[in-house]
Amino acid sequence: MVTQSPVFAIVAGEASGDLLGADLIRALREQFPDAVFEGIGGPKMQAEGFQPLFDMDRLSVMGFIEPLKRLPELLRIRRTIVKRYSENKPAVFIGIDSPDFNLTIEAKLHSLSVKTVHYVSPSVWAWRQGRIKKIKRSVDLMLSLFPFEADFYRQHDVPVRYVGHPLAKQLPMQPDTAGARAALGLDAERPVLCIMPGSRAGEVELMAELFLDVAQIIDKTLPGLQLIIPAANGARYEYLEKLLSHRQTLSVKLIRQQSHIAMESSDVVLLASGTTALEAMLLKKPMVVSYRLGALTYALVSPFIKTPFASIPNLLSNEMLVPELIQNQATVNALSEEVMKAFDSGRAISLGAKFKDLHQLLAINSGAIAAEAIAQLVNE
Repeated sequence: MVTQSPVFAIVAGEASGDLLGADLIRALREQFPDAVFEGIGGPKMQAEGFQPLFDMDRLSVMGFIEPLKRLPELLRIRRTIVKRYSENKPAVFIGIDSPDFNLTIEAKLHSLSVKTVHYVSPSVWAWRQGRIKKIKRSVDLMLSLFPFEADFYRQHDVPVRYVGHPLAKQLPMQPDTAGARAALGLDAERPVLCIMPGSRAGEVELMAELFLDVAQIIDKTLPGLQLIIPAANGARYEYLEKLLSHRQTLSVKLIRQQSHIAMESSDVVLLASGTTALEAMLLKKPMVVSYRLGALTYALVSPFIKTPFASIPNLLSNEMLVPELIQNQATVNALSEEVMKAFDSGRAISLGAKFKDLHQLLAINSGAIAAEAIAQLVNE
């Protein structure tokens, strides 16, 4: 039993993992007041006393091609993590998302009798289902955010705990659209489109121009339209600012971060598929989901996709609640048509009721449940 200054090694690779990590650290600290939390994490985790060994942004890569360009650095970071925790075994190693990076670490540490947890299921239920064998060899516990994931792991005899999603407890059941507009200086009476082209550099490079093309069409079609784009960080802000400088006929309110209030202020969200779709759902906002990968990456990935849906609202409901336009379907005309449909007030009311039911399904004490499951593993 771990009783004195346990070390919790945590590796989170991007902003959504940083959020989960911070929530988990708060809950674990209640059970292990003297614990040390270290590894790779972002500003939210660091605000909870987490000690970073590397900058989290170094892991924020997407697809197949971009990681290949950064492979030497990624391998060096991974070797350093494995060496550190092989020589000084932590109470547990917790990999948050970033499965291609974390599962290899977990497999090596697990083989050395280090207890391992993976928080956020890889999309193994959707594509590359053969990965379940590696997961089964690599982790002592899988923490899943969604109930359909937990069902999949139970079917394959992988220890799993469904923990819900911490955002479901943090975001209000009823959004304050008027208050959000007032806070952002937006007109309360005019329609608002929030554009979310992604948080990672590669995503924004692939999606931002497309979304701005769509915005220009909607701007000409919908009188009085207000456009808002929250940039995930300083680098994304500068990139988007440069793009907008070439579109001076388009009036856009570009802000730094504040993605939740930006979405809360909106009537419709046009977004790159990912955690943002979950956030928009929890804020009860009609959305149009899109995504593009590099042509080579998509050609490699597409044969292995086993699910009919890409976005969390559709996966949770097991129906096409919100439109998804992926890869070749993601054209300016198709996206513009779906965005205009999303502004229909009747559709918004119907979606809002369904989103509320899904919100309630996820709104459990995620951090506390995850911390309880990890504490049980640590103290076995």
